[in-house]
Amino acid sequence: MANLSCGIVGLPNVGKSTLFKALTKQMVASSNFPFCTIDPNTGIVNLPDERLQKLSEVSKSKKIIQATVTFVDIAGLVSGASKGEGLGNKFLSNIRETDLIIQVVRCFDDDNIIHVAGKVDPLDDIDVVNLELILSDIEMIEKAITKLEKASKSQKDKPLTLSVLQKIFEHMNKNQPIRSLQLSQIEKESIYQYNFLTSKPIIYCANVSEDSLPDMENDYVIKVREKVGKDACVIPICAKLEDELASLNDDEAKEFLNSLNIKENGLSKLIKGSFSTLGLRTFYTTGEQETRAWTIRNGDTAPQAAGKIHTDIEKGFIRAEVISYDDFVKYKGRVGAKNAGVARIEGKNYVVQDDDIILFYHN
Repeated sequence: MANLSCGIVGLPNVGKSTLFKALTKQMVASSNFPFCTIDPNTGIVNLPDERLQKLSEVSKSKKIIQATVTFVDIAGLVSGASKGEGLGNKFLSNIRETDLIIQVVRCFDDDNIIHVAGKVDPLDDIDVVNLELILSDIEMIEKAITKLEKASKSQKDKPLTLSVLQKIFEHMNKNQPIRSLQLSQIEKESIYQYNFLTSKPIIYCANVSEDSLPDMENDYVIKVREKVGKDACVIPICAKLEDELASLNDDEAKEFLNSLNIKENGLSKLIKGSFSTLGLRTFYTTGEQETRAWTIRNGDTAPQAAGKIHTDIEKGFIRAEVISYDDFVKYKGRVGAKNAGVARIEGKNYVVQDDDIILFYHN
């Protein structure tokens, strides 16, 4: 995975563009009317990672390269989007290109900010967006089933893809997203090419007002947590606060958060939530030239991690020298770690761990 891509979605006027602007420190349109965002705004954000600085100091690196996340601010969705209402199909196609959906739901009252439905109801907002994604997927499944049924008339056995799509179709007609259906790995692989919206993992970002600081909890947020249950992650954020933080330098932002008794900014919480939801982890390479963070999936082996750097390294993989972050810092680098006996040689079956410092040997 070269770059994690998160689509920020939701109804109009829930704080999507304000949040996007704060996360990416970009100037984007943000107004009190629907469809202010038409074409999706895209911003690449460096992952905050204090470990990089420490590793760089130990290795005396010339530069630091952080892992990145791409945030995409997608036009506000309205009821009927799957039938072309609002920006409908354009909106839905933009979501298909992302790895993860972040749905912003409004969890604050403000008479000065119009709600597209005329009232603040985050549970209803969630239902509207989810239903439109489900309807869009159902339409895609119906077309795919029709096409596969025609093709399978000349075959005695129905292809696996067809039976899986029929199973999904039945599930989705109960208004259930694909992600809530238990599928085997083989079944998942058989429908991989379809890139369904509701198979994507989702995070609910509960946008609260400054009245809910520092806890960021209120009756609306509690209701969202109860509705979502264990099926998805709920992260409360104050988009207005994040917007203010974006105009400050790092030290000023930290001081401002401390004054409000808040330990972590919204960007960090969203990135951690995204990594956890997608099952991602970080490993590092470090030396005099550069210290760099790399993003891989949980369960990736040493050769797969090597492939993130270059496919030739994966193909010619011989072995990996692995040192944990704590040991690398404690023993002041690779030589010290080797002398202390904490540098390990791992082979092709080694599953890379979060915080591993790796040196790959290859043909």
